[in-house]
Amino acid sequence: MLRRVSRLPLFFVAVFSSAQDFSQIRIEQAAKDLRYAEGPVWSPEGFLLFSDTVANKIYKLAPGQRLAEYASIPAGPAGNAIDAQGRLYTCEFRERRLVRTSKNGKMEVLASRYQSKRLNAPNDVAVRHDGQIYFTDPAFGNQQDTRELDFYGVFHLTPHGDLEPIARLQTRPNGIALSPNGRILYVSDSDARVIRAWDLDRAGAAANPRMFAEKIPGVPDGLRTDEKGNVYVAAKEIYVYNPQGEPIGHLQLPETPTNLAFGEADRQTLFVTTRTGVYRIQFGKQ
Repeated sequence: MLRRVSRLPLFFVAVFSSAQDFSQIRIEQAAKDLRYAEGPVWSPEGFLLFSDTVANKIYKLAPGQRLAEYASIPAGPAGNAIDAQGRLYTCEFRERRLVRTSKNGKMEVLASRYQSKRLNAPNDVAVRHDGQIYFTDPAFGNQQDTRELDFYGVFHLTPHGDLEPIARLQTRPNGIALSPNGRILYVSDSDARVIRAWDLDRAGAAANPRMFAEKIPGVPDGLRTDEKGNVYVAAKEIYVYNPQGEPIGHLQLPETPTNLAFGEADRQTLFVTTRTGVYRIQFGKQ
């Protein structure tokens, strides 16, 4: 049975330094018995949404409430994002498309093809404050065998619907995140074990591609940034890098993390999805 789980004892944490205060930290399991949790995003309305990719569900986790089904998505939900208008963006990897759902429940397909060829399998998405959309398009499992594109893409979709690849890779991009000011785009690469970065201009165009972090232990997956611009990546553990790409800490959980999102009123609580659960990490105040 899916349910909210009571507070658990503190798990081992190893850090060097960070914007967060790791001297006082509490980790609790907020949900369990999932099949493959992914794509957490905090809603301005005060709750967490995340995908169970195997169960074809998006779940809602609200403070003090039981875990509830938010939507059934047969197309295969993965990464999620919410824009300034409260609209939900979801990568549907089985249908190989990016969709947007309005607050009244109307769904529209934003991207499914590039130059008449089907996308590989959109995986994660980030939306800038001005409506610029960025998503990764790797291919895992069955999508790998039925690819139409000859590259794995990092795509930019403008508010006007123009779709262009920022990068045409031969290794698979996965997680994606924006810096707090929206001027830097970060993308994890699961095959190369790196985080890539691009500068973004006011129109959302990308330039100055570079390696932000390399030799990440495990398989880099979801990404998030905190208010000071530090980058958190879900891999073998949760690894933390400062804005210069220097490692400054790591957090160990009982399960391998898949993705993460900051939430709650002060956006200081870190929610982490794993293969079978969701964890809630509260940091002490500096």
